[in-house]
Amino acid sequence: QVLLAESGGGLVQTGDSLRLSCAASGQTHTGGYIAWFRQAPGKERQFVAVISWGAGVTTYADSVKGRFIISRDNAASTVYLQMNSLKPEDSAVYYCASSTGQYLTPSIRDRATSYDDWGQGTQVTVSA
Repeated sequence: QVLLAESGGGLVQTGDSLRLSCAASGQTHTGGYIAWFRQAPGKERQFVAVISWGAGVTTYADSVKGRFIISRDNAASTVYLQMNSLKPEDSAVYYCASSTGQYLTPSIRDRATSYDDWGQGTQVTVSA
């Protein structure tokens, strides 16, 4: 099992930036993927971005492409989500999720069911 801890959320204004962190511990591997999802009240959990631990291959949701950047620090077992030009519709609880020791075909990397372990989430609120 991989333990995940998110941090960095907060209350910001439209156009501001935030950087979220996801620290992984436990049975981490050099392979696998870490993804960010978000969930707003009354809405389904939504894919945001994913990165592979090994090659650093990234995929983004269309809604955040060009504004958010996912990166990883393998030595620190930490994945970051740099969020720029934030909008009110980005407000949500942000979760990181881990899929370890597996290869995920690109077509399923945006599915919550592809991930085994989840963090508790961090709240991001963007005021208009």
